[in-house]
Amino acid sequence: MAFGIGDLHWRGRDGRGRSTWSRGWVLAGLALLTAAILAFHRQVPDDVGNFGSLMETFLPWFGLAVPVLLVLALLRRSATALAALLAPTLIWVMMFGSLVTDKSGGGYDFTAVQHNISATNQDVGSSMDTLMQAKPDVIALEEITGAQLPTIRQKLDGAYPYHVVEGTVGLWSKYRLTDTGPVDIKIGWTRALRATVDSPNGPLAVYVAHMPSVRVKFDGGFTANQRNHSAEALGEALTREPLKRVLLLGDLNGTMNDRALAPITMQLRSAQGSAGDGFGFSWPSSFPTARIDQIMSRGITPTSAWTLPQTGSDHLPIAAHFEL
Repeated sequence: MAFGIGDLHWRGRDGRGRSTWSRGWVLAGLALLTAAILAFHRQVPDDVGNFGSLMETFLPWFGLAVPVLLVLALLRRSATALAALLAPTLIWVMMFGSLVTDKSGGGYDFTAVQHNISATNQDVGSSMDTLMQAKPDVIALEEITGAQLPTIRQKLDGAYPYHVVEGTVGLWSKYRLTDTGPVDIKIGWTRALRATVDSPNGPLAVYVAHMPSVRVKFDGGFTANQRNHSAEALGEALTREPLKRVLLLGDLNGTMNDRALAPITMQLRSAQGSAGDGFGFSWPSSFPTARIDQIMSRGITPTSAWTLPQTGSDHLPIAAHFEL
């Protein structure tokens, strides 16, 4: 196969006589489509299979389309495609660029750890050791089973003498807990609680929540309706909270981009988003692709956020420092 001299240059024309500006329109269209999805993800319909919510769960990954299209544009030698790629690149940077940088730093006087320990965890004792390495003031757990609870108490009760367990969620604290009780998130059984932590810096309302699981089904799409109703119920509870300083620790089965969590995310800020280093993906633990575990707050200042080493759970533990 022979190539003309013009084929080796960007200014040359291809075999059909098209210049670098008149070829690559399909790639340019794909680049603009990526930009549109990123910029207008809230407008993607959620009525059928909760598709919009599913897409928002993995929204940062849409940025991978940029390097793929860049390589194809270079191979195609298309100036049109390269120019179009500026749009998704800039939008992605505006949306997620701040998450890539390290925002941690500053003093702290309170540390929280959150972990869905998994009902199938076969090494709960070792998992508790991992959590305590962060030297937290409070530890929130979800998916606690009756069989796991004795081991958890054996490991934690010495350093964390105050605790409350409601259903399958629990909170262990170095400081006295008052006003403890379940929070109704409208699923028929208890997977959320509230407690007041009497910290040395004053009372702090702490919520521990495990939103209903979501599933991706070929015949039903993204089955998240129950999770969405629970998010609304938890949001209402947070709205009624009388204390100014609030901390939410939980497996929300959704990311900060997920529109369904707006009743919660509009009231609280993410420790990872405010003071983390990177995206802090927490699930699945073997190859984390989404941060569905959250530490969120109101009235206190996060100064650092990070993930802890893998345990026997399918979730990574997460931690955050706060200045109360």
